[in-house]
Amino acid sequence: MTIFNVVKEQNWEKLNLYVPVVARVHGGSHPEFLEVKRLFDRLRSKVEAAGAGKPDLQDEFQELRRITNDYTVPEDVCESYEAVYRMLAELDQAYYG
Repeated sequence: MTIFNVVKEQNWEKLNLYVPVVARVHGGSHPEFLEVKRLFDRLRSKVEAAGAGKPDLQDEFQELRRITNDYTVPEDVCESYEAVYRMLAELDQAYYG
């Protein structure tokens, strides 16, 4: 099992749960998170389509790093928002590890 798959297994369920909630709660004051959600949805589709294989996620991670300023957490957000950025950063790092 690759490191990406290990990290995905650790974070996937929470990401699927947290991303839509954080988008709903913070999307108005942090419209960049709506882009994060859109990219996560695309990433999730590719991961699910790849099954046990390694999906091509380079474009999604590059765009996530750009939109989030390398996963920099804004000061006025909740712990779930912070957790999403942390988990996405871990996935991103594992993808290239």
